[in-house]
Amino acid sequence: MTDTDDLAARIRQGERRALARAITLVESGRADHRARALDLLDALPPSDDTLRIGLSGTPGVGKSTFIESFGLMLTGMGKRVAVLAVDPSSARSGGSILGDKTRMERLSRDARAFIRPSPSQSELGGVARRTREVAQLCAAAGFDIVLIETVGVGQSETQVAKMTDLFLLLLAPAGGDELQGVKRGIMEIADIILVNKADGELRSQAMRTCADYAGALRLLRKRPQDPNGYPKAITVSALEAAGLEQAWTDIAALAEARRDSGWLARARADQAVHWFEEEVRQALLGRLRREPLKGTMAALADRVARGETPPAVAAQELLSVMLGAGEAPK
Repeated sequence: MTDTDDLAARIRQGERRALARAITLVESGRADHRARALDLLDALPPSDDTLRIGLSGTPGVGKSTFIESFGLMLTGMGKRVAVLAVDPSSARSGGSILGDKTRMERLSRDARAFIRPSPSQSELGGVARRTREVAQLCAAAGFDIVLIETVGVGQSETQVAKMTDLFLLLLAPAGGDELQGVKRGIMEIADIILVNKADGELRSQAMRTCADYAGALRLLRKRPQDPNGYPKAITVSALEAAGLEQAWTDIAALAEARRDSGWLARARADQAVHWFEEEVRQALLGRLRREPLKGTMAALADRVARGETPPAVAAQELLSVMLGAGEAPK
C-alpha cells in the first residue's frame, strides 16, 4: 500500500489527523505536493451524501457566533459538521490571522465538528483556490455537512456558489438604507437570507429588516428548480440560538427538493466543469510566469508600454509563442 493509499484509507475512517494532513497537502503550492494531492483526490471521489453550504455576510454580522451556535445545534442532532473558514490574506505580506478556530471555541472542542481556517491568498471572492478540494476531503471523511464561510460580501463573493449546494447570506439589522449595502449579484444567488441579532432591543428592527429583504426577494425571478417560498428571508439570533431550527428545516427542505428533482446532480456536474476550466486557466497563467515565457511576456509588456504594440496584438503574439505557433519577440 502506497502512502497515498494509506492516507486515503485513514481519511475514509474519519481520522482527523489524517484529514488535517491531507488538507495541508492539497493547499501546498509545491509541485511534488501537488502531484501527491492529485493522486489523493483521485482516490477519494466526491461524495453525493454530503451537503455543502456556502455562508457569507457583512463584517460584524456575527458569522462566527452564528456558525458556532448553528454547528452545535447540528452536532446535537447527531450530524458531523466541517467548517472551512477562509480568512483574508494581506496583500503586502501574504499572511492571515486565521482566528476563526479561536472564535468558535466551543464548536472546536466538539468531537463531531472539524474547523479548518485557510488563507484566501490572492483569490477573489474570499474563497481559497483549493477550498472545493478541501470540501471533497471532508466529505470523504464522512462529514454530513460542510459549511464554507467566506470573508465578506460583494460581487466577487459569488464564487462560493460555484462550489456549494446552497447559499446563505447572513445580515444584521441596520438603520436606513440597509438594502443599499448588499450587491444585487449576491442577492440573486442567496437561497436563504438570515437576519441575525434578532434579540433584545434589536428584535423589532430585525423583523423590519427581514420584511424589507423578503420584499426585495419577491422582485427577483423565482428559480424554477426550487419549491414555492424560496428564496426566503428569516430572522435568527445566534446569541440566543433562536430561529436556528427553523433555518435548518428550510435548508434541509430546499436541499431535498433540489436532490429529488435532479437539479442538484446537474448543478454539481456543471460546477465540476467550471473548476476543470479554472484549473486549465490557472495552469496557463502558471506557465506564463516561467522562463522562457516570462522573458517573452516582459519583452512584449515593454513594447506595449512604449506604445509600439497594442495590448490585444501583444496578447495574441504571446499566446502564439506559448502554443508553439510563433517566435519569441526580440
